[in-house]
Amino acid sequence: MADQSADAAADDERVEERRSSPLKSPRVRLALLVGAIAIVAAGLLWYFDRETRGKYMQSTDNAYVSADSVVVAPKIAGYVERVLVTENQAVRQGQPLAELDPREYRAQTQQITSQIEAATASTETTRSQIAEQQAAIAQAQAQLGSARAEAVFAAQQVERYQPLAASGAEPRERLAQLQTQARQARERVDAAEAGLLAAQRRVGTLGAQVRQAQSQAEAARAQLAAARVNVESTLLRAAIDGRVGDLAVRVGQFVQPGTRMMTLVPVDRLFIEANFKETQLGLMRVGQPVRIEVDALPGIELTGRVASFAPGTGAQFSVLPPQNATGNFTKIVQRVPVRIAIEAPPEVRRLLVPGMSVEATVDTRSAKGELDRIRRVASEER
Repeated sequence: MADQSADAAADDERVEERRSSPLKSPRVRLALLVGAIAIVAAGLLWYFDRETRGKYMQSTDNAYVSADSVVVAPKIAGYVERVLVTENQAVRQGQPLAELDPREYRAQTQQITSQIEAATASTETTRSQIAEQQAAIAQAQAQLGSARAEAVFAAQQVERYQPLAASGAEPRERLAQLQTQARQARERVDAAEAGLLAAQRRVGTLGAQVRQAQSQAEAARAQLAAARVNVESTLLRAAIDGRVGDLAVRVGQFVQPGTRMMTLVPVDRLFIEANFKETQLGLMRVGQPVRIEVDALPGIELTGRVASFAPGTGAQFSVLPPQNATGNFTKIVQRVPVRIAIEAPPEVRRLLVPGMSVEATVDTRSAKGELDRIRRVASEER
């Protein structure tokens, strides 16, 4: 009886062992085998995808929709007379946006116009004086000729009377009188020559006055051109097509040159500015395709192309760039701004505005193998 009880207990243990060990079941073993094969296959597929595609996909969520916006600011000072647009309004290039009070600048234009007229009148007056002076020169030349003729006649009279006075045929008082007349004739010649020279030099002085008046007129014309530009600048026009944003100007407000009045956003020329880590740029090239996911448009995948790379990291263009040569140093991975052109239909573009958050993924497979080629070239140069 004891032996039978022991055998029964052993049989119960074997049955219980079969029930408690599922690995001994053929179905369980088959399921585990299939699962192991599936896991290995999934791992191989993941590895294959990573080696052929995944490791070439460079992504960042430090990316935003941007635009080359234009700040509208006056180049002259004045009071705002009219604001011709409203917030968020779409405008075309050349469309009037605001107008400053033009009265002061128009008055300056009229004043400078009067200066030009005065300078022109002065030029004409001086030219008339030159014409008069030419007549005076002709008169002085005639007087000089008459004086020279009188001087020659007086000198000849003295020559004739000298032998007669020496022989006693004529009184010496007569000779002295003729000599005095000859000396006076020579002095009149000198005076006529001086008068002619003064008249001739007067022409040169008047010519200089004409040139001075002409220069004044030219300077005034240049000032008039600048004044007209200021008058035209009282009307501010749109430099590009876009939408009005950040409208800060009001009627009656006094603005200085450079005061920010509004911003024009070219919503039809948006782009993505993605800040990739420097470790992601090794295979990134211009023209590579980009997958774009905008947070504001869930479920919509846009495409784009790498347009350009910034010539430096973002830290280099900050107001206070870091000075890593001072103090303790901690290495920080830098980021480089990359501009991405958006390839999207107009229906999607009109939903995008600058500042929206974006996740950008660049497909760098087109540059596969370039790093190996660069390494070979570098090793050959060494």
